[in-house]
Amino acid sequence: MKKAFLSLLALSLVVPAILNAQPPRAPFPWWDSPIAKSLDLTDAQTKQIRATVSEYRDKLRDLRAEVNKAESDLEGIFNQETVDQRQATEAIDELAAARGELFKTTSQMDMKLRMILTVQQWQILQSQQRQGRGPGQPRRRGPGGPKGPIIGSAVPKQ
Repeated sequence: MKKAFLSLLALSLVVPAILNAQPPRAPFPWWDSPIAKSLDLTDAQTKQIRATVSEYRDKLRDLRAEVNKAESDLEGIFNQETVDQRQATEAIDELAAARGELFKTTSQMDMKLRMILTVQQWQILQSQQRQGRGPGQPRRRGPGGPKGPIIGSAVPKQ
């Protein structure tokens, strides 16, 4: 009984941290902003960027739906009167896997977008995105920050 209580207590402490550790839902799509104009993109670069974003659009939408479903499933388990530890653990694993796949896919898209830009354009993009971050806003990764690709990059509507 004590072990079950401690397990439930541990889950109740860990799950909020997991849910809050999710990637941003709608990061700034730089390719559809005034920042893109300041990069002096060539027509060829613009076409490549559009093609890359289009290539990933459906996959990213599906992966976001999987993350949302996994979050909802986990929340439902924790809202039950009695929590089945095995079921909760499986739901946590599914959520972590869904988020991991979303991170991997958005990182791959961000890498392709980066490779379209020149070094100078990349540096301008990083600088402008850092400047555009308002007070109290979390640091972004990748083009908006020093540690890697933007997670969960928004896909523009066409």
